[in-house]
Parts: sequence; structure tokens; C-alpha cells
Amino acid sequence: MITYCILAFTIVFSLIGFRDKAFFIKYLYSPWRVHSDRKEWYTVFTHAFLHADYGHLFFNMFALYSIGLELEQYVFPAFFPLHARYYYLLLYFGGIVVSSVPAYEKNKNNPGYSAVGASGAIFAVLFSFILINPTAKLGIMFIPFDIPAFVLGILYLGYEFYMSKRGGTRIGHDAHLWGGLFGIAFTIILHPAFAKGFYTQIAAMLK
Repeated sequence: MITYCILAFTIVFSLIGFRDKAFFIKYLYSPWRVHSDRKEWYTVFTHAFLHADYGHLFFNMFALYSIGLELEQYVFPAFFPLHARYYYLLLYFGGIVVSSVPAYEKNKNNPGYSAVGASGAIFAVLFSFILINPTAKLGIMFIPFDIPAFVLGILYLGYEFYMSKRGGTRIGHDAHLWGGLFGIAFTIILHPAFAKGFYTQIAAMLK
């Protein structure tokens, strides 16, 4: 399973980074380093397999396990039986790349900025799932009840947009926002009927 492979590799890569500072620094994403030396382009990908701490790693991997497996094993194969795994890989790694672009544009002249974490890819996976299954019930950790996926999606996008404009935190809200938007756009490109199905499912639920 692709999701299990990503989980295993990310956990091992992050654990090495926790123990080895030089390894962590080498593979984190620094837009300034990429702008200054094109040979650093690989960090656009490698930073998604590093995490800041155990909590950061746990939350991202729990989200990937919860949503990614469902998307890989059941949802994508149902609609793309011949190319499901290929599209799933494109979704995940496309989310990494697209979510890294805003940070590059904002911080390519800022040597003090760096980023780690798979959040851009996780949000791409999450919002692909939400677009296809908007009425599915999803839960948020520490909240004792589930809510419709499309409601969660609206709340997430609104929050990430607000926080990306506000700034002042160490969290990559731009990466979350653009990863999520990429997940929506990519999924619609794969199968434009998903856009109509999104509204149809919500309308039927609200009747």
C-alpha cells in the first residue's frame, strides 16, 4: 500500500531528523537556499518527510492514515480502476510541490525562514476526499462528535486563509491552504463530474 510506505518512510526519516541535527538541516526546506543554489531543489520534497517534533509527526501521520488509506484503497479505485495508485501518488507529491510555492515566493530572500512537514500533501489528500465525499462524517481530534466533511472543509479553508493573512505563527498556513486547493483542483481535473456531484450530494443531504 502506498499510504503505508509513505507512513513508514516519513516516520523513519523524521526520527532520524530528531536525532541528527545536521541531517535535519540538510533536508529541511529553505526557500532562500533553493533560490541561492538550484542544487537545493530536492528539499522541496524532502522537507515533507521531516517534522518539527513528535506531536507534529503524530498529527500528520494520523490524518494520512485516516483519510489516505480510504482514498487509496476504496475511493480512487472505484473511479479510476486502472490508474488509482498513479493518481494517488500525483495527488500526494503534487500537494507537496504546490504547497511549497507560496513560501518560496514570500521567503526566497529570507535566510531565516525554513519549513518541515507533510501538511501540504495531507491537506491535498483531505480535500480530495472531501470533494468526492462531502457528506461523509469526519471527526476532529478532541471534539467528541463528527461533522459533515464539507462543513469541516469550509471551516478549515476559512481558518487557514485567515491565518495565512494574519501571520505571526510558526505554522505553515499557506501550505495548508494551497495544499487543500490543489487537492480540489487536481481531483476535478481528473474527473470534472466530481464538482457537480459535490453540490448534488450536499443538496440531497440538506433536503
